[in-house]
Amino acid sequence: MTVAIDDDLWSAIGDPTRRRMLDLLLASGGGTATSLSERLPVTRQAVSKHLGVLDRVGLVHVTPAGREMRYRVDDEQLARAVAQLSAVGATWDARLQRIKRMAEAIQRSTER
Repeated sequence: MTVAIDDDLWSAIGDPTRRRMLDLLLASGGGTATSLSERLPVTRQAVSKHLGVLDRVGLVHVTPAGREMRYRVDDEQLARAVAQLSAVGATWDARLQRIKRMAEAIQRSTER
């Protein structure tokens, strides 16, 4: 199975503040920029910018909630990200196994 890697998605997830925001949104079932900024060491404006990045790559959905916007994680997009990570991990596992076999073959040939 080949999974296409979405660089924009991984660029968004690559930021530790955005990963923490996703964790908080998943744990609470959603939140606003204000509620997230209360739990993060960044300003509300910075939280809003990070949420904008997550929204652009489809990791969160936004809906109006009074004077604020409420964000929740998109389960399908998160599952897509997990599938991509699994595919990358499997690829590297296969590469490392090939390297190990090559190293073992070299070692056997030098022992003769």
